[in-house]
Amino acid sequence: MATLEMELAATEAPAVQSTRFFCEGDGHAVLMLHGLSSSPIELRYLARYLQGEGFTVCAPVIDGYSAGTGQLPMEQWVENAVREFDALAARYERVSICGLSIGGALALRLIRERPAAQSLVLLSLTLAYDGWAIPWYRFLLDWAYFTPLRHRYRYREAEPFGVRNEALRKKIARAMQRSDFSEVGPSTIALPALHQALRLARAARKDVPAIENDTLVIHAIDDETSSPRNPRHVIDRIGSNFLRTLWLDDSYHMITSDNEREIVARETALFLRESEVARSAKDAPVVSKALARRLRQLAAVGRKNT
Repeated sequence: MATLEMELAATEAPAVQSTRFFCEGDGHAVLMLHGLSSSPIELRYLARYLQGEGFTVCAPVIDGYSAGTGQLPMEQWVENAVREFDALAARYERVSICGLSIGGALALRLIRERPAAQSLVLLSLTLAYDGWAIPWYRFLLDWAYFTPLRHRYRYREAEPFGVRNEALRKKIARAMQRSDFSEVGPSTIALPALHQALRLARAARKDVPAIENDTLVIHAIDDETSSPRNPRHVIDRIGSNFLRTLWLDDSYHMITSDNEREIVARETALFLRESEVARSAKDAPVVSKALARRLRQLAAVGRKNT
């Protein structure tokens, strides 16, 4: 969700068909959760990159959460995400979870339900809509849900549409004029969906201290939708022993589509492979632990030289 403007609109959601993305790879599957009322399209670049690196990739359509699937309470979003995780876990040795925006909050809830997950990737984590472009009436959302307004109002996305890249921003504006949808999400979001997202975020905040899985956090310092306070809540409280944080300085909220999408994809793939090594080293002889440390050192040198 990028900048929001409130408007009087029809109760019907934008007509859009969400499409599941799945590609068979090796024994490490990555379950990818897109943003609120959106679709796997906004994760397309990252999914294809991970596919190219050999991972099994699954970006599902979540009933009641994804665009065009109706409206369900957030508890059912979590249940449906758990079902997707279990299907992957039945087939693959490792399953990691990656969430974008509110999908990050969904990922936090999911990994508490399935702590055996290999690792967790949080991209533009949104636990509160508190970015610099969020309108002043944001605090009225919870109140408005319990009034007749919830049947009459939608929230319309406006510039910068979550992207710093001006050429992409113009492309998105044209796409939304044609079809009410673009590669960074829908043009409008229903108030009930926003209400459920806020409920999900409040629940996810409470989960953080109990999470011990390897975790990667990537966030733009100029994110106009969710301020750096969102990832810092996780960074300061999570119980993970392997925590990596990356701050971006040339992107806005939609970091999987914006100027630094290549960095996001590369660092996500590297982290997932390093997590594999770290997990294997726990049960391997001492020499394997030394090898794991050396691999991390080489990876750090490689990033420094790029």
